[in-house]
Amino acid sequence: MARIELPALSLVVLVGVSGSGKSTFARKHFLGTEVISSDFCRGLVSDDENDQAATKDAFEVLNFIAGKRLAAGRLTVIDATNVQPEARRELVALAREHDVLPVAIVLDPPERICLERNEQRPDRNFGAKVIARQKSQLRRGLKSLKREGFRGVHVLTGVDEIDAASIERTRLFNDLTDQTGPFDIVGDIHGCRAELEQLLTILGYEISRDADGRAVDATHPSRRAVFVGDLVDRGPDTPGVLRLVMGMVAAGHAHCVPGNHEDKLLKALRGKNVKVSHGLEESLAQLAAEPEEFRAEVMTFIDGLISHYVFDEGKLVVSHAGLVERMHGRASGRVRSFCLYGETTGETDEFGLPIRYPWAQDYRGRAMVVYGHTPTPEPEWINNTICLDTGCVFGGSLTALRYPERELVAVQAAEEYYAPAKPLHVASAPAREPDVLDITDVTGRRVVETAHHGRLSVRAEQAGAALEVMSRFAIDPRFLLYLPPTMSPVATSSVPGLLEHPEQAFEAFKGQGVTELVCEEKHMGSRAVVLLTRDDDVAEKRFGLAGRGAVHTRTGRSFFDASLTGELLLRLREVAVEAGLFEELDTSWLLLDAELLPWSAKAIDLLRNQYAAVGAAARSSLPAATAALESAAAAGLEVGELLARTQQRAVNASLFSEAYRRYCWPTEGLAGVRLAPFQLLATEGRTYEEMPHAWHLALADRMVAAGPSLITATRRLFVDASSWAEGVAWWEELTGAGGEGMVVKPAANLVRTAKGLAQPGLKVRGQEYLRIIYGPDYTEPANFERLRDRNLGHKRSMALREYALGLEALERAARGEPLWRIHECVFAVLALESEPVDPRL
Repeated sequence: MARIELPALSLVVLVGVSGSGKSTFARKHFLGTEVISSDFCRGLVSDDENDQAATKDAFEVLNFIAGKRLAAGRLTVIDATNVQPEARRELVALAREHDVLPVAIVLDPPERICLERNEQRPDRNFGAKVIARQKSQLRRGLKSLKREGFRGVHVLTGVDEIDAASIERTRLFNDLTDQTGPFDIVGDIHGCRAELEQLLTILGYEISRDADGRAVDATHPSRRAVFVGDLVDRGPDTPGVLRLVMGMVAAGHAHCVPGNHEDKLLKALRGKNVKVSHGLEESLAQLAAEPEEFRAEVMTFIDGLISHYVFDEGKLVVSHAGLVERMHGRASGRVRSFCLYGETTGETDEFGLPIRYPWAQDYRGRAMVVYGHTPTPEPEWINNTICLDTGCVFGGSLTALRYPERELVAVQAAEEYYAPAKPLHVASAPAREPDVLDITDVTGRRVVETAHHGRLSVRAEQAGAALEVMSRFAIDPRFLLYLPPTMSPVATSSVPGLLEHPEQAFEAFKGQGVTELVCEEKHMGSRAVVLLTRDDDVAEKRFGLAGRGAVHTRTGRSFFDASLTGELLLRLREVAVEAGLFEELDTSWLLLDAELLPWSAKAIDLLRNQYAAVGAAARSSLPAATAALESAAAAGLEVGELLARTQQRAVNASLFSEAYRRYCWPTEGLAGVRLAPFQLLATEGRTYEEMPHAWHLALADRMVAAGPSLITATRRLFVDASSWAEGVAWWEELTGAGGEGMVVKPAANLVRTAKGLAQPGLKVRGQEYLRIIYGPDYTEPANFERLRDRNLGHKRSMALREYALGLEALERAARGEPLWRIHECVFAVLALESEPVDPRL
């Protein structure tokens, strides 16, 4: 039985005459969505699968669809005769364009079988001559398939062999996505064996030696090394480096990708005519002193190195010269060339060296790319990429990156072993300033990769709306690390007279398998994010901006002017110091999620121009209308129904005014302003979404104790499935006393369920607060029934997307990533706010 191994990502070209069974074979071994049939494409463009006049258009459609699939990383099968070299040539070119392997599967049953099958199909009336011609073309092309560029050719002859064949999909050699680490990724070594041994020892590896004392392996109890290539040339002991790395790779203790110096060394060892320069002469001289068997092992080792590796579910890519995103996990000569040499502009610098294209400056991929190749004085993060070649052989250092910790470890070179053509301090290409924002990062349709919710899209029109708000009203992006997500309300209640009730929140979380919950009082204020620094120098040093931090709204606007903001932050700093937060958390800054009270501190214009105006108009007009109707009723007119409705409207207007007045109290400057923190979002080097809410609220309580005149406590009640009644009673108590309501959250904080990310919280608002939102008369029966028909799906989706983007922004900020990376997520949250969702939800 023929067993065909196919690369998991490849372009499979079925080759065979009409009637050879290609479509049957494709249906048997591949998904229907993986197969693109030329007959089907003819039908698409002409409504007739046998219309040969539509062939040209059909193949344009076929190539377009195949290109889209290959770009998306999907295995693609072409079901056409493909017996003509020019037809195959286009498909090989398509595979190369997308850096995938083209594979040919040839079905070659006897000609009489093909004729019999075609005779059984009335739509195939082109006769035996066509089959004979196709068979002749197939025979002539069989021997040339590999020369045409097919990386795999599988020929199945006879009906039995075709029917018995099996397909096995195999991973590409570069696909190590199942290996999650942890890893220690080591930069360019260039024959510096002593420094390599020293670095491995610092990293915790135990070095094994042979009888002659030479290092032949290094092991770590829980980690694995990854070498970025350029093990050889220039340095004092290329054989020693090779012996150690080869031993680690053979034992499964390390991975290694090839560098351009290994590529050139292999050619030289094979006797190819190469220019002996750039340190190759040292390697050849040192290897000449080694046994022939060792040189043969070196050639086998280098020849077997894979251009690059993709680790940890696609989160990490290691390549010698780096790699643009579209080539990650691909296989072609072009990919290997980029991995070995990078991409040059075609020019040379003043030192006679090629000017390399600064691909890292334009990189926007989700994977971290770790590479070497171009010596630099210090490793620097550029757009989630880092170069680890710190010029050890030139007297610099040998550097390793600990993954996923993102910690750098380096040892200084013992001496300058080789004089560099270009001084190390001269940059090869200007790096993008980490705090410089580019409008192209946020305009147009954007896709942001998040760790917790996958790829999230921002439409061009949403980006435009966000740009307007961000550029005109938002605080300086250097202080804008996070925007909180919108919060979804609970499903509409079935309790008479209520739109929202806690039971719907409890049931919603129970349906996701979350029963340990916390009910938090919903403060009568405005959502506030507080960036607080330990002292006045921190803001300048850490964020590049003078000040003490920021206090901003959900849309990134400052609550107060610079003077009042500075005063408020100074008071908050005193509270945080008194509570011991900076010291305990070992950080120079805190990012807090909070409510700023009263609501009128931010929304005074809204209160005056909208709510107060409505209340005042109702209070002035409705009593007069009531009096007139009462007079009419006394005169015997039939106005009873209208009078009753008007009297009820007067009551509703009074309730409306009472409701919004609870959110207002006098403030002058900061007098009367209070803050209710309820969650610590991030500090230097860490985020806290996985800490339970009890931990966060305990920190907030310490702030209350340290500054009771400024900090307001957040009342809470922890419940589970056995105590939901207590949660309902508490909500009734809160709302009955005029409170806004409560927010129900998973007690554990961040929760992932079988269906994905759980909602961070569901708000349950009281009847009188909703009167502010929906209007004075919303409780009237006709209005109330209409409002019960609330479509919450879009709101919930938006809440989850904004939650994931906020978490991503926090993690990037805590890791110290460039400003544009943080701003990308913050901007996306603001952009999603422009989606057409009922603002009352």
